[in-house]
Amino acid sequence: MKITAVEFVASATGKREYPAAGLPEIVLIGRSNVGKSSLINKLVNRKKLARTSSTPGKTQTVNFYRVNNGFFFVDLPGFGYAKVPRDVKKAWGPMVDRYMGAGRNIAGAVILLDIRRTPGEAEQNLYAWLSDFNIPMLTVLTKGDKLSKSRRAQKAREVQGLMPGLTPVVFSAVSGLGKDLLMSHIQSMIEEEA
Repeated sequence: MKITAVEFVASATGKREYPAAGLPEIVLIGRSNVGKSSLINKLVNRKKLARTSSTPGKTQTVNFYRVNNGFFFVDLPGFGYAKVPRDVKKAWGPMVDRYMGAGRNIAGAVILLDIRRTPGEAEQNLYAWLSDFNIPMLTVLTKGDKLSKSRRAQKAREVQGLMPGLTPVVFSAVSGLGKDLLMSHIQSMIEEEA
């Protein structure tokens, strides 16, 4: 898939702020500081479309990016270690639940995991929760440039063993590793939804 047009459309905390439904949506979800914004920027060939930060928890809203006027990337707030006020953190779960239950045209969910971390209970609960929505899921192991090729393969097998049936894509926003494969999977999700 070649990206020819991309634009930031909305930053929403509730349904009234979502863009009009209709186009397929690819949901990006993962822990705070897993690299969702960097992944978006790399996939759409823009350096600063999605705001990146070294501080976990930068994304505190549901962000919509229209791609090729044909689908949306939807960046959901990260979970986990974000250093944000407690009341903001409490609002994230309901915000994500509202989006997922809003009857949107969700073509698939891309679950991002840091390749250097072993998925824990929170990640396994995330898979179980997303399974309830009956949408295709894809696991992406971010920060692949941080490990050697053999170590990346080992971590991919480890994650696949913990999350049966899901073959992870190893990705690096720095080197572009896995970009074409990931875009191919995303295109398949969109085509199946159409």
